[in-house]
Amino acid sequence: MIDWKIEAEKISEILTALRRDFHRCPELGNAEVRTSERICEYLRSLSVTVVRPFGTAVMGILQGEATNEAPTRTVALRADMDALPLTEATGLPFASETAGVMHACGHDFHVAALLGAATLLASHRSELNGSVRFLFQPDEEGMGGAERMIRAGCLDPDVCAVFGLHVSPELPAGQIGIRYGSFYAASNPFRITVYGKSAHGAEPEKGIDAIAAASAAVTAVRDLPRLFRDPPSVVSVCSFRAGSAENIIADRAELCGILRTFGEEAREKLKEAFRETVLRAVAPFGATAEIAIRDGYPGVYNSDSETALAHRTACETFGEERVKILEHPTMTTEDFGYFILRSGGCLAHLGVGPTAPLHHPAFSPDERALPCGAAYLAAVAAEALRGPVSDLHGS
Repeated sequence: MIDWKIEAEKISEILTALRRDFHRCPELGNAEVRTSERICEYLRSLSVTVVRPFGTAVMGILQGEATNEAPTRTVALRADMDALPLTEATGLPFASETAGVMHACGHDFHVAALLGAATLLASHRSELNGSVRFLFQPDEEGMGGAERMIRAGCLDPDVCAVFGLHVSPELPAGQIGIRYGSFYAASNPFRITVYGKSAHGAEPEKGIDAIAAASAAVTAVRDLPRLFRDPPSVVSVCSFRAGSAENIIADRAELCGILRTFGEEAREKLKEAFRETVLRAVAPFGATAEIAIRDGYPGVYNSDSETALAHRTACETFGEERVKILEHPTMTTEDFGYFILRSGGCLAHLGVGPTAPLHHPAFSPDERALPCGAAYLAAVAAEALRGPVSDLHGS
């Protein structure tokens, strides 16, 4: 039996060098040009077939060479590539050299770990019965790349499961976190335009104060999560723009933010309640409101059979003491959920803490976790190729 953990430790220096190279040269969503070229170069060095489905997206295909009577299957592993518009404050010798851009969500870690998994699996291709697709996805932090990769055929025709990792500063370095069922929230970005009526600042009674009306709406919607606690929800107003002068009653205010929920039923109920609450809040001022709510990521709901496989494999690879069942979902969002909806799958957490929070300019994950990420991904892909096809969703 292959000891993926020991084999990953043997390439730890390679993984660290890869991660630091990506960290030093971060790129924003859909502009991951250097990143994707470096990935392609590395995959080709492993004799992995490289496909460019669109833009900066990369798919590597590793065809196993084992021959037996069992039916073959195809599994996929995914890493997101994009960085954040943030100025780094880690002081590391390999800190970002791109002004105002930083890998503060660990996507450099994800890419290095997946390239490590590709290295390990390529060295055992003669033992693999089936194929593995390595999905390097652009723009997770923006409008999303997972859905576009699906539309481009990256899971066609027969990918039966997709697995991935996301770094977590809340877990000790190298620990694997497994969550059954609801994991990441669905998102709904919103924009509210409140319309009032301009007047002289000295005669507010002659106008309709859009700022006051919009402020009332902010106060009202912030109370909604108290009514939607099972499952939990979040309403965040993150932008408020209004007014043009200190002596003019504003006739317009614009609010932007995001709703987060678990499950389609809760999602629709919160959207409806949100609209009603905004309209009710602005009405006493004589104002009106235009409300636009966009469906963002669908959330991540880990499918049962793939999660059980990932859990079992993690325990076999690292020992039960290094695997934690996560009791609570996170209100953050991730477009990995699109892959699960299409083919089934499981997103797990890789401990890299303690460090600053995700999306913080001082975020600095512990690089000792890199071999663990590579070993986990390689092990779960190999295990998914082994068992009866009926064991996995969608097969």
